[in-house]
Amino acid sequence: MTEAILLVGGKGTRLRPLTVHTPKPMVRAAGVPFLTHQLARARAAGVEHIVLATSYLAEVFEPYFGDGSSLGLHIEYVTEAEPLGTGGAIRNVASRLHSGPDEPVLIFNGDILTGLDIRALVRTHETTGADVSLHLTKVTDPRAYGLVPTDDTGRVLAFLEKPQTPEEIVTDQINAGAYVFRRSVIDTIPTGRPVSVERETFPDLLSAGAHLQGLVDSTYWLDLGTPAAFVRGSADLVLGRAPSPAVPGRCGDRLVLPTARVAPDAKLAGGTVVGEGAFVAEGARVFGSTILPGAVIEPGAVVTDSLIGTRARVGERSVLTGTVIGDGAVIGARNELRDGARVWCDARIPAGAVRFSSDE
Repeated sequence: MTEAILLVGGKGTRLRPLTVHTPKPMVRAAGVPFLTHQLARARAAGVEHIVLATSYLAEVFEPYFGDGSSLGLHIEYVTEAEPLGTGGAIRNVASRLHSGPDEPVLIFNGDILTGLDIRALVRTHETTGADVSLHLTKVTDPRAYGLVPTDDTGRVLAFLEKPQTPEEIVTDQINAGAYVFRRSVIDTIPTGRPVSVERETFPDLLSAGAHLQGLVDSTYWLDLGTPAAFVRGSADLVLGRAPSPAVPGRCGDRLVLPTARVAPDAKLAGGTVVGEGAFVAEGARVFGSTILPGAVIEPGAVVTDSLIGTRARVGERSVLTGTVIGDGAVIGARNELRDGARVWCDARIPAGAVRFSSDE
C-alpha cells in the first residue's frame, strides 16, 4: 500500500469563524496545519503518493505543501467543480491513482485526529481478502453516530443510521473515517454526481455481497468538527496524548513557536500553543489553548480552552473560557466570554462591553 486519497473538500461550517479564510484541514493544530499531521502519519506508514481531493478554498493547499517532497511524499491536487460528497470525491480523483485493480488504496477524512495503526488496517485488509476495510472505533455514547455492527471475525454486517431509541443501539462501534479500498472497487462508484460512501457506497456494496471488513482500533480518536474539539485535539498533540511525527517541538505542557514572545511571568499550560509572531504579555495565563500567529494576549488576560485567531487581540484582564476569536478580531479590556462564544473575524468588542460578573 503506497497510495492514499485524502478528502479535504469540506467547508468546515461548524468551525466558523476559523474557516472563513482557511479551509478546515489548514487550520493550525499544535503549530502546523492539521493536514500536516495526517500527511506525516501516512508517510510513516509507508504511503508515498497522496491525492488531495479539494473543493472549498482549494487554492490554499498547493502553495503550502507544493509537490510534497519536503514531507517525503508525492502530492497531487484535484479540485471538485461542485461538491461531490465523500464517495463522489473519491471517484473524482481515481484517474490519478497508479495502483493495479487488486492493490489497496488508503482513504481518510481530513478532519479526524487518530492514533490508528495504519499498517494494521492494511494487514487486516490483505489477510481477510476484503473489498473494503474500515477503521471502527468504540464510543461511550453512540447516539450521535451511525453504527457499524460486525460478526465475530470482524466482517461488517450492516450500516445503521443514528439510533433514535435505546433498543436501536445494537453496538458501540462507529465508522471512524479511514478506509482501505481495493482499487477496482473505487471504479464502481458513480461519476459526475454527489455520492456518500457512508449512506450509499458501503450499504450498496454490502447488499451486492461484497466483503467489508472492520478493524476496531480505539487508541485515540477525535472528530475535529467543532471548535471545542479542535482546541482539545491541538492540546492533545502537544501533550503527546495524540501521536504525530509532525509536532514542531518536544511534547509537553506548552509549545512556543519560533519568533513568538512570552513574558517571563506569563503562565502557559495544558498543551497551549503560541504561534509564530504571537505575544503573551506579563501576568497573562493561558491554559489548553491555541494562540495563532500574530495574535496578542495583553497583560493579566486569562484564556482557557480557547482558540485565538491570526492577528487577533485579547485585551488586558479579559477572561475567555471555551471561546473562539476570529482572525483580526479585537476583544477590549475587562471583557468576559464564556463557553460557546464565537467572535467573528475583524469584529471589535469595546472594553468592558460583555460581562458575567458585576464588578470589574
